[in-house]
Amino acid sequence: MEVQNNLLWEKYHEEDLQRLRGFRPIDDTFMRCLFRDNLPLAQFVLRIITGKHDLVLTHEETQKDLKRLLGARSLCLDVHGVDSENRQYDIEVQRADSGARPERARYHSAAMDIEALNAGQEFEELPETYTIFVTENDFFGKSVGLYPIERMNLVMNLPFNDREHILYVNGQYKGNDELGMLMHDFLCNNPDDMHYGILAERSRYFKENPKGVSEMCKAMEDMRNEALERGRVEGRLNYMIESVRSLKAKLGLSDQQVKDALNISNEDWEQIAVRV
Repeated sequence: MEVQNNLLWEKYHEEDLQRLRGFRPIDDTFMRCLFRDNLPLAQFVLRIITGKHDLVLTHEETQKDLKRLLGARSLCLDVHGVDSENRQYDIEVQRADSGARPERARYHSAAMDIEALNAGQEFEELPETYTIFVTENDFFGKSVGLYPIERMNLVMNLPFNDREHILYVNGQYKGNDELGMLMHDFLCNNPDDMHYGILAERSRYFKENPKGVSEMCKAMEDMRNEALERGRVEGRLNYMIESVRSLKAKLGLSDQQVKDALNISNEDWEQIAVRV
């Protein structure tokens, strides 16, 4: 068994090294590592995308779990930042068009609002927010680099000024400007071919430095384990959901009776109740 496990580990490790050579900043696993604990890189990217060249980022976090969505669909932000003016930013990379649907951008923006406002605060205290989707494809198909989305007062034909902004960045944009060069680098797997040194150096570290390569391989291994665990948890929840539905349909039991009969914890019930 130990020999088989070692052979399996070596197989996965070689596959990871091969995958690493092809990684680009727009690839989710690679992006997580590039931006982790790297406030200067996040600030650099945000300055180009927003056009705010005096933007000063004071806080940056990758894979930020939003804690106040209990009972709702969970959300984990790829890169979350806060600047010196308390403006908040969510950068998401979306390789598939299905992940860039307007409803998803709406949900991300709303979730940031929920996270930002404490009990007792006035609505006017909501921070200005930027939800930024960097898409591998030109989602809207107009061949421009940036698609700003803003609410409008249609009668007055004026901005609604709710200080909520959604930006779609076209990964296919090849303009001869800062954004075009950034998108080139985001879709580039060779650090030597990148325009921006700050992105090239970070990419080179994870592709060529032994310590960086080890970190990337560990990240890929962790993601495999997370996926397996999610599968186990989802399978267990699906089994309980079917059991709940069956008991309610066949015996006409109340929610509390079913919960007690199956000995379902409060935490599990919160996830089950919204799906039965």
